[in-house]
Amino acid sequence: MSSPESQDELKAKLNLETSRIHWHELQTYYARGQVVRVEPDLDLLNVAAQLTADNKAQFEQWLASGLVGDVSPDLARAWYDRNAELWAVVVAPWVLVQDRSGNKLH
Repeated sequence: MSSPESQDELKAKLNLETSRIHWHELQTYYARGQVVRVEPDLDLLNVAAQLTADNKAQFEQWLASGLVGDVSPDLARAWYDRNAELWAVVVAPWVLVQDRSGNKLH
């Protein structure tokens, strides 16, 4: 990004593309390995903006700390069983999802 303003503009654009979606609707993307779990401790829009900006150092830090990562089979099963409603934003080809229900399971 060339300036802080453009970063803010990106986050505003991503905010318009963020929505709630049920896990059952994400099965195709999960099967393709395109779903990225974002812990509720993080700002979903900030994560999406950093992914768009290709900030590898930040992503490596989040991955190492477990704040961002794959959706484990156990978590996918738990979300499937309750058809969890998640917050999601698409940063092609990835779908970033965040469970804000308070249920913790990685």
